[in-house]
Amino acid sequence: MSTTTPMSTTTPQLDERTAEGAEPFRFASPATRRRMLIIVNPYATTVSDRLRHLVVYALQGRFEVDAVDTEARGHATELCREAAHEGYDVVVAFGGDGTVNEAANGLLGSPTPLCCLPGGSANVFGKMLGIPGDVVDATEHLLAMADDWQPRRVDLGLVNGRYFTFASGLGLDASVVQRVDSNPRLKARLGAYYFTWVAVSTYMRRYLVSPPRLEVQAGTKRLQGVTAVVQNGSPFTYFQNRPIEITDGGALDSGSLTGGVLHSATLLSMPSIAWRAFSPRARVAGHRKVSGLSNLSEMTVRSIDGRTLPLQVDGDYLGEVTEARYSVVPDALSVIS
Repeated sequence: MSTTTPMSTTTPQLDERTAEGAEPFRFASPATRRRMLIIVNPYATTVSDRLRHLVVYALQGRFEVDAVDTEARGHATELCREAAHEGYDVVVAFGGDGTVNEAANGLLGSPTPLCCLPGGSANVFGKMLGIPGDVVDATEHLLAMADDWQPRRVDLGLVNGRYFTFASGLGLDASVVQRVDSNPRLKARLGAYYFTWVAVSTYMRRYLVSPPRLEVQAGTKRLQGVTAVVQNGSPFTYFQNRPIEITDGGALDSGSLTGGVLHSATLLSMPSIAWRAFSPRARVAGHRKVSGLSNLSEMTVRSIDGRTLPLQVDGDYLGEVTEARYSVVPDALSVIS
């Protein structure tokens, strides 16, 4: 495994807060340091070479750190498999939710825990684990973690052979992900606001008139609609730091999945659905055009009009499918946060 190490020889200052009266990082003796592999996505929204070096050097105060950049899609998965085989004590995914997803797919079933540093536009799984969304705060969180080392296991969802950490979707949800990922510059510049604009425009252009139809089969239930989402935990996503809820009852260690089905798209229903998404008390699944599903061990989504359905997992567009088979894998991944 090729690794890179920072070139600095002085203690870094991640930003102004570190220099203005903040407590300096305490360095542990080499004998107590755990081995940490940081997998860096150099193309993630907020990752730069300078930030990468500062973060790595700061973490070397408490860990024996190696860092390696990903080079292509799927590379993080390969690196994590190697890391687990080589006996690293922890792997840190420094990037967005796509990098975290690949890392989880590489570590599942192994005793090596996964942790995260925020480098993308949403960083949903990291926030669900309790890791701050700011990279400086997250780095300090990881440093403190060295004194409170408590790995735990969480579930993973599975769809068509691909594992996911927090959510997957077909229909409108995946169409939005596809369009956002096709314009990484605007995604990096505008973040959650760009997602919102794409969601509204995609809804208006593609889902108000003759959208692809799907059917969800969950146990004895059969529900038809134009969009289906499946959650491995809660919330479904974040708008900046505001949680967006779809259904109740989801948790990373529940041993089950939850989800929702949008039955039809109308111009009048969109404002009330959006209000529910941002409400701290209302749920999208309480809308008359949305059905919620809970305590799922398996679920199948099929096209019912012959058209393919866009599919996404953890904010990563996977392509078009005619069928998606979901299941949950309890205690599949070790995490530490």
